[in-house]
Amino acid sequence: MEVTGASTADGATVTQYSSNGCQCQQFRFESAGTGWWRIVARHSGKAVDLWEWNTADGAEYRQWPISSGYNQQFSVQTIGDAIQLINRHSGKALEVWQWSTANGARISQYTDLNGANQQWRLVQVGTTTPTTGGTNPSTTWPTKSGDAPVNNGTIKVSGTLDGGMKRYCCIGDGGQGESQDPVFELANGATIKNVIIGAPAGDGIHCLGTCTIQNVWWEDVGEDAATFLGTSGGTSYVIGGGARSASDKVFQHNGNGTVNISGFYVENAGKLYRACGNCTNSYQRNVVVDNIIARSTKVIAGININWGDTARFTRVTVYGSATICDKYLGAPKGSEPTHVGSGADGVNCFYNASDITYR
Repeated sequence: MEVTGASTADGATVTQYSSNGCQCQQFRFESAGTGWWRIVARHSGKAVDLWEWNTADGAEYRQWPISSGYNQQFSVQTIGDAIQLINRHSGKALEVWQWSTANGARISQYTDLNGANQQWRLVQVGTTTPTTGGTNPSTTWPTKSGDAPVNNGTIKVSGTLDGGMKRYCCIGDGGQGESQDPVFELANGATIKNVIIGAPAGDGIHCLGTCTIQNVWWEDVGEDAATFLGTSGGTSYVIGGGARSASDKVFQHNGNGTVNISGFYVENAGKLYRACGNCTNSYQRNVVVDNIIARSTKVIAGININWGDTARFTRVTVYGSATICDKYLGAPKGSEPTHVGSGADGVNCFYNASDITYR
C-alpha cells in the first residue's frame, strides 16, 4: 500500500504498488482509543481516510490530515499470519479493489468477505521508524557519562547524534528570554538521543522540520526544552527522557503537524506542551501524549480550538493535580490568547477517565 507518487497533498489517493522502500509505503499505527487505530503515512504524517465518509462498497481511500473522524479509524483483526482492517465508520474491510495485482490499483472498502485481497501483512521497515509507547517513563535522573562543553554556540545536527549520555552545557542565562539560542538545532528528519542537557539550557532544542528526540533529559528547562518549527506537516517524536523546572512550558509547538510524546517524565513544570497561541503564523497543530508521568505540573497540554488543534491522551499518570487539556482561542501576534475552558470534549481534547491516573 502506498500514497500515490509520494504526494503530501490532502486528498492524494492510496493505491498498491511494488515494494520499493519509499516512505510513502511506510505507515505507523497510532492509537485512536481502546481497540481503534489510525494508519498514518510516514512521509506525509497524514492518515488513511475513507474518502468523504462514503459507506458504499468500492468507496476509495485517500490521505487526509489526522482528525477525530471515525472514517480514519480501524479495528485490527488477526487472520493467520495476516491482519484485516475494518473501518469504524462503515464497518467494511480495507481491500485491493477487484482483486487487482496491478501497480496503481486502488485501495477501497468492501463488505467483509474474508478475501485474500482484504488481508495484509505487517512488515517492520527498520529501526529508523520510532517505536512509541513501549518505553515506560523513568523517574530517576540518569548519571552523566562525561561532559561535552558547548563552547562554539548551537550544535547543528543532521542525521543522528548519539550523545552516549554525556552532559551538554551551557547556553543562555536560564531565564525566559525569547531570543536565547538553542543548544541543538535539528535539521529536517534528524534524531538526537542519549543526551543530558545541563543548565543553563538556553532554548533547548529547535526542530526545523520533523525530528526524533529520544532519551534526552533536561536538568533545568530554560526558555523551552524543545521548540517544533516545521511547517511541512508530518510528525515529530519525543520518546523517553524527562525534563524538570520549566516555569512556563516544556515543549513549544510553533509550526504545524503533530508532536508525539511517549514514555516521558516531567517534573515541576507549567505545561508539558503548548501549541503556540500568538505566533506570526497560525496553523492547526496536534499533539499525542501517551504513557507519561507528570509530577508537580500544572497543565499537560494547551491547544487553540479556533485553529482546529487536537490533543489526545492515553496512559497519563499525574502525581498531585493537573489540568489535562486547556483550551484557548488563538490570537494574532502581539495579542494574548483567551482561555475558554478545559477538559475532554471529543472534538479537540480526547481522553477518557480511564486514560488518566491520579496518585
